[in-house]
Amino acid sequence: MAQKTALARLTEVATGRGLPLLRRAFDGVQRVAGEVTERLLGSDFEDRFRVLADRYEQLGGDPFGFDPEAVRTAALASAFFHRAYFRTDVYDVDRVPAGRVILVANHSGQIPIDAAIIGCALFFDANPPRITRAMVDKWAATLPFVSTFFSRMGQVVGLPENARRLLNMGELLLVFPEGMRGVSKPFSERYQLKEFGRGFMRLALETKTPIVPVGVIGAEEQYLSFGRASWAARAFGLPVFPLIPQMLLPGGQLPLPTKYRLFFGEPLYFEGNPDDPQFVADKVYLVREAVAHILRRGLAQRRSIFL
Repeated sequence: MAQKTALARLTEVATGRGLPLLRRAFDGVQRVAGEVTERLLGSDFEDRFRVLADRYEQLGGDPFGFDPEAVRTAALASAFFHRAYFRTDVYDVDRVPAGRVILVANHSGQIPIDAAIIGCALFFDANPPRITRAMVDKWAATLPFVSTFFSRMGQVVGLPENARRLLNMGELLLVFPEGMRGVSKPFSERYQLKEFGRGFMRLALETKTPIVPVGVIGAEEQYLSFGRASWAARAFGLPVFPLIPQMLLPGGQLPLPTKYRLFFGEPLYFEGNPDDPQFVADKVYLVREAVAHILRRGLAQRRSIFL
């Protein structure tokens, strides 16, 4: 029998005789999609999500607009970047203690992808799963749509009163004490920590909250910045305007698929007077050195930016 033409096959489908073939193809696509989704999210995703949803339901909701259902919707995209695109290795996430805690991490990458990947590690890899409440810069609250999205994902404007309230709720707080100076570092200054702000230490002392230093390796190379254009930053109302040649290339708007490595250090506990500037500065120095040590150790282990 002569091989059927594509037109003949389409005719069979249209008249109903080809429906079983179409159904089998559709079932196959569904099966593959399900396998990919399970590989990204993990077979226990629903259980993890339910743990978080139940917690916030018991709290009667969140005062900052966090929406567990919005996180559920965004989970697949986040998991793709965490598991497949950046292929994140997570080390010692079990060191993060239960209850309120402050994660202090180095900041880099031009846009805060590092915060999202840390959030993925705490949700997908920690037991029990945790939601990471990151402190975002005040100017982000002025951006339409972005500010609403951040709120629904659990992120809040970095004001002391917001951070204090979250810690009193027993939340996990992520801070980047380098601020914009860290995230916008040029490539020539990669993994060189900028000066740390001191607000996180005063909060830790006031609320008796442990601090976990975190080293993020891989974000520094995702966008290769060769400087900043201050005139462009002023024109667009941005804190900084990095010069990233790769964004001019086709597809260059996507970050490079560098391999992320997250290292969680031992919890640090501090006691003392939060109103003593020198005492606070000394303790901030210790945390900064802890993060720097983690970075040095992680970089010494790394074989390649992409592997």
